[in-house]
Amino acid sequence: MRHQATAVLWRAGLAVALVCCVGLLPWLSRTDPALTVLRARSAERNPSPEVLADIRTQLGLDDGPLRLLGQWFGGLWRGDAGRSWISGAEVTPAVLQALGVSLLLMAVALVVAVVTAGLVCARTLCRRERRGGSGSAVLAVLPEFLIASVLATVVGVQLGRLPALGWYGPRWTVLPALALGLPAGAVLGRLLDDLLPGAFAEPWTAAAAAARGLPRRSIARQAVRRCLPGLLPNAGLFVVGLTGGSVAVEQIYDIPGLGRATLQAALAQDLSVLQAGVLVLVLLGAVAAGAARLAARLLIGPALRDGALPTLHRPSAPVRGIRFPAYGGLLLLVIGLGLPRDPLALDTGERLRPPSWPHPFGTDALGRDLLARVAHGALDTLLLALAIGAVALVAGVLLGLLPRLSGPLVDTVNAVPPVLGALLVAAVAGSGAATPALAVSAVAWAPLAAHTSALLRQERAAVHLTATRGLGAGRWYLMRNGLLPAILPAVTRHALLRLPGTALALASLAFLGLGAQPPSPEWGLLLAENQSYAERAPWAVLAPAAVLGLLGALAVSAGGGEGRLRRRTADTRELVGAR
Repeated sequence: MRHQATAVLWRAGLAVALVCCVGLLPWLSRTDPALTVLRARSAERNPSPEVLADIRTQLGLDDGPLRLLGQWFGGLWRGDAGRSWISGAEVTPAVLQALGVSLLLMAVALVVAVVTAGLVCARTLCRRERRGGSGSAVLAVLPEFLIASVLATVVGVQLGRLPALGWYGPRWTVLPALALGLPAGAVLGRLLDDLLPGAFAEPWTAAAAAARGLPRRSIARQAVRRCLPGLLPNAGLFVVGLTGGSVAVEQIYDIPGLGRATLQAALAQDLSVLQAGVLVLVLLGAVAAGAARLAARLLIGPALRDGALPTLHRPSAPVRGIRFPAYGGLLLLVIGLGLPRDPLALDTGERLRPPSWPHPFGTDALGRDLLARVAHGALDTLLLALAIGAVALVAGVLLGLLPRLSGPLVDTVNAVPPVLGALLVAAVAGSGAATPALAVSAVAWAPLAAHTSALLRQERAAVHLTATRGLGAGRWYLMRNGLLPAILPAVTRHALLRLPGTALALASLAFLGLGAQPPSPEWGLLLAENQSYAERAPWAVLAPAAVLGLLGALAVSAGGGEGRLRRRTADTRELVGAR
């Protein structure tokens, strides 16, 4: 009971601190809130001293940020989140309406994600061994805004099968739900596919296979149930990410969701709306995390309490075959062919040329060679993404080993949309070259910490560790010889799977002037620059997207994800094969 009370206070303190930081955003960024509000209300109006003074009086800005925060928190007890600084409308009804839209979109996207995850690990479930392909790795690293643009252009506009703009009914949820659910499902499917061979190697599989009349699907269903507790914390993170992190998709499809409303409020410094949106996202994150932990306890049962849980860790040498050197060689070939070319050379007579011998990847809207831009952008993109990935892995593992400290912190950090996190970092550190790296590093560790904590909770209850502890082994001995060898391989593969996403997160900040800027050939910026030409010149988008997919396949194969097998006894193979 005391631990639960401490956790609740810790979460409440983090939520209040985050909302206070958001409330101080205009003052931290050293901008004039009155001028920002005036520009949001009417960009053409002259910002005279009299007009700005009138706005300050209306909003009470002369009283200072602390008084404004106190008034806002005081109104929350009555269900009053204030009024919008821009429109003057009440905040609470607008935020609740946006939340309802986001929750509906999130629910449909979760259905898509579950189906996608099932398809990713279907072969493992059917054949009891892992020989995954690269399709799921490529799908996992494609950015949501790219998938959303392709679906809107092809399915919505060219084929006319589904509506591609607006929010008027169930049919309008299909395309945005696919854009959000496909990458999330691919990541969850890869994580589940990483745990299933260990479940099939446990003794209960042999006993179940020997039981008469027990179909294969029943064994597969129990194996999934056995692996789910290790995935549920990350599934909870995806729930919040699908709500607050779907800004790009909501903008492409013109969906009035909570993520879009929060971003627009952050850009306009509409503090009442921004604070209410962030608070709702934090509460949603706490609810999702609590539901994930409760579901994990219900799935595991008393084995977690009694230390009688079999381990999913089965040490074995990864079998990469020829895929890893093939992917690496292909990526090096692309970089080697493009480096001698000039990525900044303009030729307006060669605008949007399709792939040809002089331009193997085609040209962009300014006539620049895409192969040259992809190759030169690889150096900065890969080096920075690798550095951030390494920092996120170390921080995620260290904090994940302290679940009482990191649990509430993970939930709070994950509830903040990445763009809003970048704005907060930029407000404190300024818009410099290090701002994108700091902003992405501030949130990249959270999924890895959640994964580490989930695996740690199960491994601590493993039978062999219970026996070793009973023989007098100390805490550090158990950590060094039992827990870390079981946790680090899976979390490292998870970090590698997120490496291309880190590269894209760096580029997404360019939209706010916080990341790479033209004419930089950074990969994500190439996607953003050429997105509007996807229908007319698809190669301008497909070239950087294909290289990102190649990076994803290389990252998965580097972690042993391709063709990775776990040994089972001959009896288990024979019994399962007989069924």
